[in-house]
Amino acid sequence: MRMLVDGAWVDAASGATTIAVSPATGEELGTVPEGDRDDARAAIAAARKATTGWARVSAFERAAAMHRIADVIESRRDALARTLTLDQGKPLRAEAYDEVDELVVYWRMAAEDGKRLGGLLPNSSSTGKRALLVRRPRGVVGVITPWNWPYTMPAELIAPALAAGNTVVWTPAPSTSVSAAALAECVAEADLPPGVLNLVTGPGPVVGDEIARNPGTDAVAFIGSTATGRSVAAAAAGKATLLEMGGNGPVVVLADADLDRAVEGALGACFLCAGQSCTAGERLLVHESVRDDFADRLAKAVTERVRLGDPLDDATTMGPLNNGGVAAKMDEHVADALARGAHALTGGARATGFASDLYWPATVLTGVPKDSLAATEETFGPIAPIVAIGSVEEAVELTNASRYGLLAAVYTADLTVGLAFADAVRTGWVNINESTNYWESHLPFGGRSGSDSGLGRVGGAYPMEALTELQTVIIG
Repeated sequence: MRMLVDGAWVDAASGATTIAVSPATGEELGTVPEGDRDDARAAIAAARKATTGWARVSAFERAAAMHRIADVIESRRDALARTLTLDQGKPLRAEAYDEVDELVVYWRMAAEDGKRLGGLLPNSSSTGKRALLVRRPRGVVGVITPWNWPYTMPAELIAPALAAGNTVVWTPAPSTSVSAAALAECVAEADLPPGVLNLVTGPGPVVGDEIARNPGTDAVAFIGSTATGRSVAAAAAGKATLLEMGGNGPVVVLADADLDRAVEGALGACFLCAGQSCTAGERLLVHESVRDDFADRLAKAVTERVRLGDPLDDATTMGPLNNGGVAAKMDEHVADALARGAHALTGGARATGFASDLYWPATVLTGVPKDSLAATEETFGPIAPIVAIGSVEEAVELTNASRYGLLAAVYTADLTVGLAFADAVRTGWVNINESTNYWESHLPFGGRSGSDSGLGRVGGAYPMEALTELQTVIIG
């Protein structure tokens, strides 16, 4: 694979490469250019050169380009899904095709949102004058994206940025650069002007840092971990930023909850994408009166319905973890909980006998201490740590004690209690009687102020608020 800079597919200026290895099979997928600051600067210069022309293209013409990208993606659906499975580890039938289909939605949604992006006509304080408030693109947007959803998360930033008239320099997580190149190929085939989208692969502390701090970028949009997001924000100081970062969203199960429904929600919350999601149910706060019943039902459901295996096998519902770092964190968090008195109802240790050592079985832990790593930190793996609570007030207290503020879910038969919970918790999104991993792509999603979960909102047209700015025009 190669990088996309100024409309051309290029190698890293230094000639350096790395080998992409599949987490699913352990096999080499090919070589990836290892870009550096010079490559990032060349891409930023190309994007800067393209800004004026792209901003002057009508919103309807830009929308047509977004739809062309969606058309190419649809035509490559099978190839994109298979690349995603080999590069990221998602099960082909259970998850990879779904991500490709959602990718199409993001491009078509941005096309339509871009056409509707309007300004205002406020009253002027002076008789005979008119005031116009016009939405203008920021210019060059630096986009930095993670490895867990390597198609849709870039799209939810890049698509609205382009539809609003910005040009983009994008660097993906190194461990899913092959998927990033496959997506960039779809954009290139749609015949956008050179420099409108540029892809530079390479280490985040080098390429990502250059994109964030270089004066040639006017805004920076980031999705990823809290630690990396802080570094990006520091490097981008003074620029418009959109940051969607980590979470430790609880799934709260109260005494009156429909336990079958709560178990179904927990399956999706904890084991979709092998738990590698910022919206994952990182901890299950279950009322002590139903904890044992809930735990037994969840363990039974996991045993019967979650199949860890080769992600190319149609019967597989959960694949490997993406990289060694997240697998090691899963090791640490499970070991800490078990050492402090928790009990593993399923899983509890890495699986053996697979093509790589990144396979972790779905793990249900009960008796998890409230202050354990699994209950307080973002594990980012297939874990369901059950913590006993005595009341909804305790659930609110534990939710708000977390440094994260992204998403929470509550299961209760009393809607009044559910709405009171939503009022009381400091998270950007609350689901009532639904999994933490349920969200809709057109709705605003992001962390609450004061938390470590980010700044601004992704979803639908909402990124356009950060990626455009108002220009005031007075007509005398």
